[in-house]
Amino acid sequence: MIEVVEYQPSWPVRFAVLRDAYAAALDAAGAPYRSIEHVGSTSVPGLAAKPVIDVDIVVGAGDVAAAVAALSTIGFEPRGDLGVPDRQAFRTPERFAPSNTYVAKVGSLSLRNHLAVRDVLRADPALRDEYAAVKRRAAAEAEDIDDYIERKSEVLARILLAGGLSDRERAAITATNRRITGRGAGG
Repeated sequence: MIEVVEYQPSWPVRFAVLRDAYAAALDAAGAPYRSIEHVGSTSVPGLAAKPVIDVDIVVGAGDVAAAVAALSTIGFEPRGDLGVPDRQAFRTPERFAPSNTYVAKVGSLSLRNHLAVRDVLRADPALRDEYAAVKRRAAAEAEDIDDYIERKSEVLARILLAGGLSDRERAAITATNRRITGRGAGG
């Protein structure tokens, strides 16, 4: 079962706690980073979401290993890119759950995808509300998480178009999502 709940004002507060803990670990390890971004649906005021905080730690290409090592010092277990280029994922320690944390290379498509969705939905209440309705319906009808992701793909493509991603970039994101869900790039 996929849980989508109404927007919670506590989500930005929870992100701030995570951001501060991650920054402290990165700083203590001397791991350079550009920013720590609240992404995903919980980062959009008014948007229904799965109640999991998504965080992208943005680093230069040469700083990925240092950031991964720094997060390991506070209990994160590296899981590799999980099929998403230029992004490193982690198994989250209980004290930071529920969250998904990624180290993303500055300028990468995975980062630009996350930021475009967040920024477009923050700026367009009608599209935000449409996306919320799609998410609620998908959560109620989907057989599993893969089906849930697929049911959102049409509106997400429009959000990414509004965010300035090219046809090629949107196709690459769709292909990656389908590959991850086991549906194959051809659908």
